[in-house]
Amino acid sequence: MKYEDVLAEAKKVVKEYCRVCKDCNGKSCVGEVPGVGGKASGAAFIRSREQINAVKINLDTIVEEQPIDTSIELFGKRFKYPIFPAPIGAVALNYGNHMDDYTYSLAILEGSKQAGIIGFTGDGVKDEYYDLPIKAIDEIGGLGIPTIKPWKQEEVLVKIKKAEQCNATAVAMDIDAAGLLTLALLGKPVGTKSVAELKEITSATKLPVILKGIMTATGAKKALAAGAYGIVVSNHGGRVLDHTPATIEVLPEISRAVKGKMKIFIDGGFRTGSDVFKALALGADAVIIGRPYVLAAYGGGAEGVKLYTEKVGRELLETMLMAGCHSLEDIDESKVYI
Repeated sequence: MKYEDVLAEAKKVVKEYCRVCKDCNGKSCVGEVPGVGGKASGAAFIRSREQINAVKINLDTIVEEQPIDTSIELFGKRFKYPIFPAPIGAVALNYGNHMDDYTYSLAILEGSKQAGIIGFTGDGVKDEYYDLPIKAIDEIGGLGIPTIKPWKQEEVLVKIKKAEQCNATAVAMDIDAAGLLTLALLGKPVGTKSVAELKEITSATKLPVILKGIMTATGAKKALAAGAYGIVVSNHGGRVLDHTPATIEVLPEISRAVKGKMKIFIDGGFRTGSDVFKALALGADAVIIGRPYVLAAYGGGAEGVKLYTEKVGRELLETMLMAGCHSLEDIDESKVYI
């Protein structure tokens, strides 16, 4: 199977939900929530792609030839690439019932493992949207990161215990889901969390806790004060608040505020290895990718996930070669042009 075959198959099975555009940029699916689009005008989703494309890469091949290492250490483990599938729950609601949350999560986790990385899994209104991915994580030996919505504190703590019981590598909370319209429509609203509430959550487990949905340096400092292992600079794919900045726009300021004190992940419109390179240059430790991984899983299962990961990883390595970088530590702001 080739990656092109994966996309062709995905287009067949998600055709009523996603157009599988050549450039997944939010322009064809404006306002399609539920669905795959950005909220309201779609501006946040669209801007994410535009601002990533606006960052250019400085070519420099006058360097000593050495092996290129794309690997990264996180959670006490080493991964082949700084690239991870995003947490996506209730997949049938947004992409069709070709897969449920168990088969989707298992494809993400198995494909990630085969490619030398780790996948995030999702959550949702129904218990099965969290419990089925947890089952998949358990079956794969704990190599996964379950992500919890900002429910009431008691429910969050119960779900963290489930993550511990399946020996999950870490646990995350997409705090930006506080504005997720689909949850309110389905009768189970979520809410914001104070620093004190988040500190209670991070203190309740020995697992590394990642807070997803940070868009300001102030927010990053709050996450640090709450005891988070890391943050995800994220606007939830443009699906919770219209007219936010692109994540790559706010990344440098956030990096200056907390770099070296906690891990910085980022998502929001990243599609290729050169996109990943740009994020690392502007201060991220790793990149999380959402919609393309769904298509990879729907179109090719675990093999599709592996193929897409290897494609992006290969593009990252090629970009590092042409920019004179031998390791991820060599990638800094001097390697890009804004």
